[in-house]
Amino acid sequence: MTSWITICDTCKTPDWDETTDSRPHGQDMADLIEAAAMGREGVKTRRVSCLMGCSHGCNVAVQGAGKLAYTLGKFDPAPEAAEAIVEYAALHAQSTNGQVPYKQWPQGVKDHFITRHPPLPDAAEE
Repeated sequence: MTSWITICDTCKTPDWDETTDSRPHGQDMADLIEAAAMGREGVKTRRVSCLMGCSHGCNVAVQGAGKLAYTLGKFDPAPEAAEAIVEYAALHAQSTNGQVPYKQWPQGVKDHFITRHPPLPDAAEE
């Protein structure tokens, strides 16, 4: 199955400064995640403007049909963070319900989880 990484391209980390930064850190993070996910089986990316996690900076959501979804944040836009996010999304894609055992989490995503959402009910449950 496919897991999507939804990347907030308007995020700014607390050290963002309009006099020195030419664009939001979220755009830098999106570029890095897209590059890391290129050709990665089971992982797709998309950008959105605002995930409403402004106090957490560089937010992403990892989602898949019928699976638990997660919001992660508090990242610095760095290649290592992007790689860890993509690796976690790949594990999410391989799981049956979206739950990845803690011992399998890449080090770079630990302490970055903000929220977890249950999957939406399917039409039979409505």
